[in-house]
Amino acid sequence: MKFTELPTPCFLVDENRLVQNLAVLRDVADRTGAKILLAQKAFSMFSVYPLLREYLAGTTASGLFEARLGHEEFGGETHAYSPAFTESEFPELLQYADHVVFNSFGQWKKFGSLARAAGKSCGLRVNPECSTQPADHAMYDPCGPTSRLGVTIDNFQPELLAGIEGLHFHTLCEQNADDLVRTVAAFENRFGKYMEGMKWLNLGGGHHITRDDYDVETLVKCINYLRDKYDVQIYLEPGEAVVLNAGWLVSSVLEVTRNHAHIAILDTSAACHMPDVLEVPYRPPVYRSGEPHKKAFTYLLTGRSCLAGDVIGEYSFDNMLRPGDQVVFEDMALYTMVKTNTFNGVPLPCIGLRRFDGTDEVIRVFDYEDFKNRLS
Repeated sequence: MKFTELPTPCFLVDENRLVQNLAVLRDVADRTGAKILLAQKAFSMFSVYPLLREYLAGTTASGLFEARLGHEEFGGETHAYSPAFTESEFPELLQYADHVVFNSFGQWKKFGSLARAAGKSCGLRVNPECSTQPADHAMYDPCGPTSRLGVTIDNFQPELLAGIEGLHFHTLCEQNADDLVRTVAAFENRFGKYMEGMKWLNLGGGHHITRDDYDVETLVKCINYLRDKYDVQIYLEPGEAVVLNAGWLVSSVLEVTRNHAHIAILDTSAACHMPDVLEVPYRPPVYRSGEPHKKAFTYLLTGRSCLAGDVIGEYSFDNMLRPGDQVVFEDMALYTMVKTNTFNGVPLPCIGLRRFDGTDEVIRVFDYEDFKNRLS
């Protein structure tokens, strides 16, 4: 039995699973008054923005294009942050963003007057220097010893705070509320005294709120504590929590071969369609599979590009894999569509939507022109 009749490879997002996540996020917002924003860097499937905006207050952007997408397709509040804005893009960015968060006092001095003249709420990202990431996640640690993300207390210039309406920190990645509590303590120790007169505080993303074991009660207490102590609007900007376990990447077996192991070559690719598998590295779960040798037949799942390292991992199955069989990767809504590329001319996966009634629908198909138009 096939998982879906849609062509493969295909990203497939489930409306019912989205709503399960969104209901949790709205409950947090209702109990705290916090405004929760979609971090588009993790998920930018704008065809489902009408559904998401029923539950969320707006979007966050890492630059001009995301800000425009959020403004045009989502609505609500549009927040923008970048490690460094560019002079050529900043005036247009101001057409879309409501909040602009600067990464340094240098950026604030360079662009702050333009933002304020345009009526934007301006903020500053700070670095609490409180690392909560495991050693193997150093790439995702904004508080690492050489991080360029946010102003450290040693580089803080309180005499330049006039016009700054809020502070922002983002230190987490797929973490529980206990790490937020630790981060808040570090933030208050270093920057709490500068919150007087501020209008808002943004706690960033990385909160795994919709995970089964997430401590929602501690999150609620933490938000309410900060809201009441500083009399500010609290923002959170999760990406992964919005779409956690809400999507799949459905692929098909093209060929099965052997070289010291049974190898299945798929019509998808780690290098092109799920680069986190190689970058993090990340091992995606596979539908109805097990760890190597736990089931009857074990295969090394690989991609179709010519990169020798285009390898997803080793998995076991109840039955032999044959050309035409489907292999379904789970939890594939986040950091996938936004990171895909066409290396080797490998086509991008189509994008599908599983509707509330269980029917599957193709939303977008990519072709040669999409490949060609990225080049010159």
